Amino acid sequence: QVAPTAAGDLPPLPHVCTSARACADWGAAACGCGSCGTRAAMSWAIARTGDGQADHKRQRYSGGAELVPALQEQLINVQHVNRKSGLFGPTMLLSGHEGEAFCGEFSPDGRTLATGSFDKTIQLWQVYGECENYGQMKGHGNAILETHWKHDGTQLYTCSADKSVCVWDPETGKRLKKLNGHTAIVNSMQTSRRGVPYLVSGGDDGTTKLWDLRVRRCVHTFEHQYQILAVSFDDPSERIFSGSLDNTVLIYDMRMRDKDPEVLEGHTDSITGLDVSKDGNFLATNAMDNTVRIWDVRPFAGGNNRCLRVLRGATHNFEKNLLRVRWSQKDAMLAAGSADQNVNIWDMRQLQLAYRLPGHTGSVNEICFHPKEPIIASMSSDRLVFMGELAD
Repeated sequence: QVAPTAAGDLPPLPHVCTSARACADWGAAACGCGSCGTRAAMSWAIARTGDGQADHKRQRYSGGAELVPALQEQLINVQHVNRKSGLFGPTMLLSGHEGEAFCGEFSPDGRTLATGSFDKTIQLWQVYGECENYGQMKGHGNAILETHWKHDGTQLYTCSADKSVCVWDPETGKRLKKLNGHTAIVNSMQTSRRGVPYLVSGGDDGTTKLWDLRVRRCVHTFEHQYQILAVSFDDPSERIFSGSLDNTVLIYDMRMRDKDPEVLEGHTDSITGLDVSKDGNFLATNAMDNTVRIWDVRPFAGGNNRCLRVLRGATHNFEKNLLRVRWSQKDAMLAAGSADQNVNIWDMRQLQLAYRLPGHTGSVNEICFHPKEPIIASMSSDRLVFMGELAD
């Protein structure tokens, strides 16, 4: 029992840490709750004196604990040392999906992260603060395989194994339109970066469909004999890139839609992800041959071989997941999904692997970059989403 310290005073309530995960994982000294730091400081001070008696020459910490000088310095600066972003912590764990997390993207203003999963839901997370899961959108009948924001952040688009593409209002959480037309799983979709609101989708029916969102219907269908696993527009939305099961990238010209596509050859297995650089000059592809390739897709680039670089590090395995690839906001870095459970990020100035970040216990299916800060989010088959800051 604890005796009252003065007449009428009650003994202090025991502290219950609301950040138990932080205390357990990183130690009480690194927990931001304050009282855990007090307990840590107290135990350190007693341990350092040997006989359990406090050294009265040492400065007292708020709460009455003594601090050794080195610990005092660390405790004061622990939340601010070398921080590069406005994230609540250097790494944030987002849990809530009940199935594998396949896709995700930050909103254009950087305040929201949208993630899609095998559980048929799109989850909306606040990027800053305690990363609250403030919204859940339902409407698909099967796994959600890719999601993207409209360039002004007012709409969200998803494609699913239920053979459809959906348009959502992230403010109300309502589905605005369901685009039907594919006859099999829709593996990938992408929207135009500016100008006319086009959307492109590719599926297991071998078609690449162009949708005009002004009239909310398909305006052209490009046929191919093999499944389409990944699609994207070029920067001005004049060409469509389609990555196929037959190891090739097909380039369709939207101005001459009946013309045979240009073909990029080089991969030796199916292409599962592709992304056009922000300057529009380069295309990155991730394939099941365990390579990421960089292609020169400028319209008038000379030469027959447009493949500029082959990057190794990201791997695929027997799961045959659709592992994506993404450029950072200024094309300084490139991230690719990998079955080795690591987040692989290349420095494109040095053309070498800059980060191999562990933490997931399942295949990392997609990694996306924050539009304004050095923050990444990774979506994995372990049903978890990690959000963390990079060193630069």
